[in-house]
Amino acid sequence: MTRSLRIAAVQLRAHDRSAFVHSLDAIIEQARRASEEADLLVLPEATFPAYVIGEPPIEEAPILRALDRLREIARATQTVVVAGATARSEGSLRNAAFVIDADGSLAGRADKLFLWHFDRRWFEPGDRIEPIPTSAGILGVLICADGRLPTISRRLVDLGAEILVMPTAWVTSGRDPFALENVQADLLVRVRAYENRVPFVAANKCGSELGMVAYCGKSQIVDRTGEIVAIAAQHEPETLRASLVLTRERPRRVEISEPPRQTPLDRSVRLAISLEPLPADIEERLAVLDDAYALAPEDDERSGPARRSLPAVWAGDEIVLDPGGLVPYRRAGYALICWTTRLGAPWSERLARARALELRLYVAVFDRTLRRAFAVDPDGTVVAGTFDDFRLASFTLDPRKTLESVVAPGSDVAEGLDRIAEIASDARA
Repeated sequence: MTRSLRIAAVQLRAHDRSAFVHSLDAIIEQARRASEEADLLVLPEATFPAYVIGEPPIEEAPILRALDRLREIARATQTVVVAGATARSEGSLRNAAFVIDADGSLAGRADKLFLWHFDRRWFEPGDRIEPIPTSAGILGVLICADGRLPTISRRLVDLGAEILVMPTAWVTSGRDPFALENVQADLLVRVRAYENRVPFVAANKCGSELGMVAYCGKSQIVDRTGEIVAIAAQHEPETLRASLVLTRERPRRVEISEPPRQTPLDRSVRLAISLEPLPADIEERLAVLDDAYALAPEDDERSGPARRSLPAVWAGDEIVLDPGGLVPYRRAGYALICWTTRLGAPWSERLARARALELRLYVAVFDRTLRRAFAVDPDGTVVAGTFDDFRLASFTLDPRKTLESVVAPGSDVAEGLDRIAEIASDARA
């Protein structure tokens, strides 16, 4: 069974916490206009009062009044509204997303699980992963950096979410003001939709807070195939509108089991990769290239030394396409994923980059459709690859990069994956 859902994602201009009260009327008016002819309206992370909240105590009353005004909009227009706001929970603050149903009632709340950089100064992380049923459908709500851990969205979809919804505050370094960068906006949102076979909606901010935290814009609506239906500009407020198709089709998953633990490498290793069988004189060629080993899916015999010596696993599409398929290997100390695929362009590269950077691993891809082998480092950068008659490419596997799992001050991917696994395990118990 399928049905269509009208989406509105509002990209707001960021405001400082001190300007919240003065910005509120304009925000509410933007939300009201966006709710017209929409079944689902999404506002950014920390719309109320701001993302950079600092140390002074948070006053709940203005935030609750702002949410009440959104409830009035939801009730008047029969629109489900998702908005980011600070919430108080059991004596602590949470970076939350409130879900208001079309009748104005509170359908639920999702708390950010993977805190990013300085927001851990003020917030406690969430401790539940649960989709939220609404009159518009079952929403899998995640907040900003939650999208960097593939097992969060996987868990939401496996529990029944029909669409992933993200209030976000994607920050950017601004190193190129004409091409603002954020790995979620530029890659991971599409991957999350594609691997889970559900649409994804993200509402971001533009501008900056306190002149020191900048946002990349690029709010987007992505369909279940991972293709962008609508995307906002980088620097200006904007309301995106699109219709998305929701289905009950569930993605294929692998049976996840714990692999044997690996002993970490104690030094960097140069590796050669080839899609084709390795030549008989491969040892002489490796000596010329200063490579220690060669890897080729068509040559078990000559790839044998690498397979026996490296903390690596050979994987097919079934494991790599499942967002949780490679996580146990990361947790067990593997440093290299050798992926043999027929996926072709553009998804073999998109998925390889996503798996490498979200798990902090190296990924060597052997794409039979593209007739190409290439390697991706833990930053998600393609560092080497074959083409034309260049059939043996080399790269350096540096184990230090796989051990560097802190992707922002205080935000550790390895710890985050472990914590999400514990939450999911506790929920199943």
